[in-house]
Amino acid sequence: MSRKEAILNLREVLITRRDALRRVLAGDLSSLKELRRSQASGDVVDAALDSVQDEISSQLAEVESRELARTENALERMRDGTYGTCESCGCNIPMARLSALPYATLCIKCQREAELEGGAGGGDADWGRLLDTSGDGGSDLSISDLEIDVS
Repeated sequence: MSRKEAILNLREVLITRRDALRRVLAGDLSSLKELRRSQASGDVVDAALDSVQDEISSQLAEVESRELARTENALERMRDGTYGTCESCGCNIPMARLSALPYATLCIKCQREAELEGGAGGGDADWGRLLDTSGDGGSDLSISDLEIDVS
């Protein structure tokens, strides 16, 4: 299969994913509004659990929204004729990378360089990790290493 044919196939994948994300986001937002309207007053634990669920739903909607924006950007790049070209070095992004991540805008080499420079190639920070500077001069922690007492 030629690169052009593979890109046309990826266009269909991107359109399908874009439409699915739009439906999910529309449903998430409307269900959040309905949930807020229909919440009965309960005890403090119920309120806390509702708050946590709202936060999780909000974070999921944010992730889906970012993916939707990247997908729409990839479709726009297809219309412009720049899809599959690295935004940094101008080389063709390998089809294997585009198949794995259809909205990739950087080749692997440039993506690695962007990550080493502190960016994640799109301004995404890894908020699941933090640096503990207390005590031994700094140790890398994962959010899963933390324990939260909700009692």
